[in-house]
Amino acid sequence: MALNYIWIGFFIIAFVVGLIRLIFFGDLEVFPNMVNSTFDMAKTGFEISLGLTGVLTLWLGLMKVGEKGGIVKIFSRLVGPFFSKLFPELPKDNPAIGSMMMNFSANMLGLDNAATPLGLKAMKELQDINPKKDTASNSMIMFLVLNTSGLTILPITIMVYRAQLGAANPSDIFIPILLATFFSTIAGLISVSLFQRINLINKVVLAYMGGLTAVIMGIIYYFTTLPKERITEISTISSNVILFSVIIIFILLALRKRVNIYEAFIDGAKEGFWVAVKIIPFLIAILVAIGVFRASGAMDMFIDGIRKIFIAVSVNTDFIEALPTALMKPLSGSGARGMMVEAMSTYGADSFVGRVASTVQGATDTTFYIIAVYFGSVGIKKTRYAVTCGLIADFAGIIAAILLAYLFFH
Repeated sequence: MALNYIWIGFFIIAFVVGLIRLIFFGDLEVFPNMVNSTFDMAKTGFEISLGLTGVLTLWLGLMKVGEKGGIVKIFSRLVGPFFSKLFPELPKDNPAIGSMMMNFSANMLGLDNAATPLGLKAMKELQDINPKKDTASNSMIMFLVLNTSGLTILPITIMVYRAQLGAANPSDIFIPILLATFFSTIAGLISVSLFQRINLINKVVLAYMGGLTAVIMGIIYYFTTLPKERITEISTISSNVILFSVIIIFILLALRKRVNIYEAFIDGAKEGFWVAVKIIPFLIAILVAIGVFRASGAMDMFIDGIRKIFIAVSVNTDFIEALPTALMKPLSGSGARGMMVEAMSTYGADSFVGRVASTVQGATDTTFYIIAVYFGSVGIKKTRYAVTCGLIADFAGIIAAILLAYLFFH
C-alpha cells in the first residue's frame, strides 16, 4: 500500500513542479524531458532486469547447494542459545523457536524466498500462544524488529545490481554492509529490550553480543589505521576471499551430506531465472516514476533543500544524492532498490554516491512492509511499539551506512 501512494505521489509532484516551471519560468523543455524519461527509464529497467538473469541464476543455485548441505540448520544451532534469552515468554520446546531460527538464518544468508515463508510460519506459531489475538505479543515484536533490522551476511542482490551496472568490484560494499547491518540489529535489539525490560546483562547475551561487538569494533579500528588508498583495496580483497570461501564451504557441506550438487545447483538456478523475469514490471514501474520525478526538477529541489540544511551545520554533503534511497528504505524495498539503481545509473556504480546508496540499501530492511505482511498474516491490529523500534533500527543502520561509506570510500 505504501508503495502505491509513493508511486502516485512521484507522478503528481512531478506534474505540479513541471507546470510551475512551464508557467512561471517558461521552461519549454520540462514536459518533453519528462515524457522522454519514461521511455529511457523503461528501457533501463528492462535491460537491468535481463542482465540480472545470469548472476541471479548463479547465486541462487549456489544458495540451494548450501541449503541442501545444511547451512541454515548450522546457523540455527550457533545462535540458538542467544535467541532463547531474547524470548523469555516462549517455552523451550515451542515450535516457533525453530521457525524463527531458520528464518533468521535464511535472512542472514540472503535466502529471501526461503526466509519469508519461514517467518510467516513463525508468526503463526507465536500467534497460537498469544493471549490477545489482535495485539502483538512481546515475542512477536522482538521477532519482527530483528527482521526489520535486516542482519545480512551475504548481500547478494545488491552485489548483483552493482555488477550489472558496471562496478569494477561489485563486492567492495560487502564489509561496509556487514558492519552497518550489525549496528541496525543492535539498535533494534536494545530498543525492544528496553521496552520489554529484558535483561541483556547475563552471561549468554554478553558472550554473544560482546564477542560480536568486539569483532566488529576490531574490523572498524583496523580500517581506520590504514591509509585511505589502501582501505578499498584491502576491503575488496577480503570481501572476495570471504565470498569464495563461502562457496567452497557450501560445496563441502553438500559433499558431506552426499547431496547431488549439480542437481541442487540447477534447482536453485531455475528459481534465479524466474526471479529475474518477475522483477521486470516492478523495476520498470518504480524507475519510470523516479525518472519523471527527477526530470521535472523535483528531485533536485528536494536534494538542494536538504543540502542547504547540512551546509548550514558544516556537514560534508557528498552523500546527499544517495539520501533518497535512505528515506525510501523504511517505506518500500522496491522503491529503495529503484532509488539505488537510479543513483548508480546517474552517478556511476563506483561513484561515492553509488556506493553510499548500495551500503544504505543493505543496512536495514523495509519496516512498514514487514509489519504489514507479518502482522497482517495473523490478524494483528495493535502493533504497540513495533514501528517505533523498527524505525530506530532503520535510523541506526542508515547513519552507520553513511559513516562507514565515508570511512571506506571517501
